[in-house]
Amino acid sequence: MRRKRFGRGVAFVVCAALAVVVFGEVVMHLWNWLAPPIFGWRSIGFAQAIGLLFLTRILFGRFGGHRGGGNWRWRKSLADRYDQMTPAEREKFRQGMNRGCEAQV
Repeated sequence: MRRKRFGRGVAFVVCAALAVVVFGEVVMHLWNWLAPPIFGWRSIGFAQAIGLLFLTRILFGRFGGHRGGGNWRWRKSLADRYDQMTPAEREKFRQGMNRGCEAQV
């Protein structure tokens, strides 16, 4: 059991390092391809691309979007509230949701 856990840990570290290298290279090449010709800015190196990745992580949050944790809690609380509604309240809720969907179309 310990070997399996250790192996998973090593695999995670290797995959994380590989992801940082790949994303860093992609950011560096995209920046150097787009920013200098469009804006007249300087080209960046690999270390600066990694720094740019971390800066965007700090400013904008996760790299991979939502993992579902917060979304699950929101859905559970909505389901709990829905379960406590009377049938008349549920029908009114459904009509309100349908009206909102039709207005966007």
